[in-house]
Amino acid sequence: MAYRRTERVLQRLAARHEAIIAAAQAIAMESGLGAVQIVPVAERAGIAAGTVYRYFPAKTDLVGALIRAVSEREIAAVRRAADAAPGPLSALAAALMTFAARALRQRRLAWAVIAEPVDAAVDALRLAARRGLAAEIEARVRDAIAGGHLPEQDTGLAAAALTGMLLEGLIGPLAPAGEAGAGKSREAVQTLTLLALRALGVVDARARGLVVQTALPAEDAA
Repeated sequence: MAYRRTERVLQRLAARHEAIIAAAQAIAMESGLGAVQIVPVAERAGIAAGTVYRYFPAKTDLVGALIRAVSEREIAAVRRAADAAPGPLSALAAALMTFAARALRQRRLAWAVIAEPVDAAVDALRLAARRGLAAEIEARVRDAIAGGHLPEQDTGLAAAALTGMLLEGLIGPLAPAGEAGAGKSREAVQTLTLLALRALGVVDARARGLVVQTALPAEDAA
């Protein structure tokens, strides 16, 4: 009986944690990361502010949890797309295109998490998310090298450079003043992926073929 009570308590705590993060995400999507404050998040989640403080003692803790949750979800989507690809080079292209397409589909949230000017503490939190994405890209680069599809190179450095290029390249299209239609979004996804593949040593014709052949899941299409 005690075990069941403990299990129920843990489930209730986890559900409340998820509700707080969901409320923070909704506010970030509507008004930006700067609007993610304890009291508004508590009101959106339908709980007392004191309850939110028990989970997240400061705003920075809450913002950090939101960034981690979004990052983990996006990396999981990248991994699924890459795992479903027919080969290691296709997997790399699928990973890059999926991340970019999903960011442009969730434009306001991606802008808040990736680039919205807030403060130095938030920038430090973003570094962990960048490292997670870089690690996933590095795994795909290593697989492509092992399969003989890419020249030998420093995979850690290459992945870090590609991550920086991908995120910096998305900032313009993601910025509130730079919103574009689906056509422009597709063009941005293709351009960034082509640049990445060329930088890794894929010949242009092959890189273009990969971009054309890579089919994104319907929910990931920008």
